[in-house]
Amino acid sequence: MSARNQRPFLVSGGTTYRFRAYPSLLPWQVRERRFPTARLGRRGLNPDEVYAFLDRVAADMAAVYDALAQSRREAAVAKHALRRLQSGQAEGGRR
Repeated sequence: MSARNQRPFLVSGGTTYRFRAYPSLLPWQVRERRFPTARLGRRGLNPDEVYAFLDRVAADMAAVYDALAQSRREAAVAKHALRRLQSGQAEGGRR
């Protein structure tokens, strides 16, 4: 079965999906990745290798986007709490 058809599994925390076979990609790994040429009689790159790598990149990008969205949610909650605190202090000082 090619990596393209494998189902991802849920990593602890329940927020990202990844394949069991590898750790997260690092930028230098993407830059330096080279694909073997296809078997004799075919031209170009091995499609299964390319699709597996693209799936891996997409999974890591999804994890980054999920983490970014979570950070933005946490920042919004903190800003809201700070504004409430500041407005409560401002009202208390006027009395």
